[in-house]
Amino acid sequence: MDHKVITHWKGNSQFESDNPSGKTLLIDTSEEDGGNNSGLRPKAMMLSALAGCSGLDVVSILKKMKVDISDFRMDTYGELTEEHPKTYHTVSVEYHFYGNDLNEDKIKKAVDLSIEKYCGVMEMFKKFAKVNTSIHYHNN
Repeated sequence: MDHKVITHWKGNSQFESDNPSGKTLLIDTSEEDGGNNSGLRPKAMMLSALAGCSGLDVVSILKKMKVDISDFRMDTYGELTEEHPKTYHTVSVEYHFYGNDLNEDKIKKAVDLSIEKYCGVMEMFKKFAKVNTSIHYHNN
């Protein structure tokens, strides 16, 4: 499957980009960098794509395993190189699970399957950055 995305300049530093789903988003930069701070920043969107890809895998696998969680969050951090072009050299993804009597073994298996087998965005990140992951369980 191929994807096509159309990104259209809206003036100043703002762009509108579509998605194969038909949804759009705004891309912009900070005011100090000449933008309006009205949209998402490109590199940060990469971190969102990473978390979203893995998160979709994890919730799908947990559903198949019949594992109940009350909440799930991922905190994703990217460390940039000092020189231009600035790229992520290290990325950390923290998986946070909330619930009663969390099944830690099954949750770990779901996360590991996403990281090692299913998440294509994770695989792409591994080609240019060191990727660290951790799982945090928050039992109510």
